[in-house]
Amino acid sequence: MKKAFSLIMALALVLVFAAVVCAAKGATVYVTIINAEPVLVRQAVELSDIDGDGALTINDALYLAHEAGYEGGAAAGYASAQSDWGLSLAKLWGVENGGSYGYYVNDGMANGLTDALTDGDEIVAFVYTDTAYFSDAYSYFDQKTCADGAELTFYLCGFDENWALVSAPAAGAEITIDGVKTGIKTDANGKARIYAAEKGEHVVSAVLDGTLIVPPVSVLTKRDSSPKTGDTGIIALAIIGALSLAAFAAAKSKKG
Repeated sequence: MKKAFSLIMALALVLVFAAVVCAAKGATVYVTIINAEPVLVRQAVELSDIDGDGALTINDALYLAHEAGYEGGAAAGYASAQSDWGLSLAKLWGVENGGSYGYYVNDGMANGLTDALTDGDEIVAFVYTDTAYFSDAYSYFDQKTCADGAELTFYLCGFDENWALVSAPAAGAEITIDGVKTGIKTDANGKARIYAAEKGEHVVSAVLDGTLIVPPVSVLTKRDSSPKTGDTGIIALAIIGALSLAAFAAAKSKKG
């Protein structure tokens, strides 16, 4: 009975310790910032309560993203302040334009900077280029990361008669890779297959003639998985060596 009780207590302590570690670590989110074009792409941010409001929020994420990615840090590039609408953006990526900013979480409109975030959330904040009518249309890809040769779907957002956000696949968006137009356009279903010329990580985005959009972002990774010339002999020798060692171990085991 005592052993069972001790075991239960030990397991309970392990669970409490794990919970404390997880709580201390917080959550990791990904922040993208657009100023006419992508200026920060999926910056990984481990959230902490920098404003002391007792929650992990969009404000925390944007502050920490600037701290990590903006020259001069958050003090130079980011500011938020109380307004008639609650906590509001006052500066984004060094731009002060009187509050003409937008921000989305997981491609849905956020209610405010104090919205709580959870692990894995994707935040996109942008500076409006049309500061008179705010006509910049939010857009996104169905995949935030992809491999070379992936098929992406481009979605364009708008509002219905009740001002509810709606999105649908859109045709005719031209794909860009690292800011260069590729000539590849999305089809009637908003789809396009994407290829990069060089291995490594590339920023995939899009432009849409006749429509002012907040450009979408996906990070494409192209890997060189094929063996280089001259490597095949080394690979073959490694395989033969591994098989020989396995055979030797099996024979030794039988003798024992």
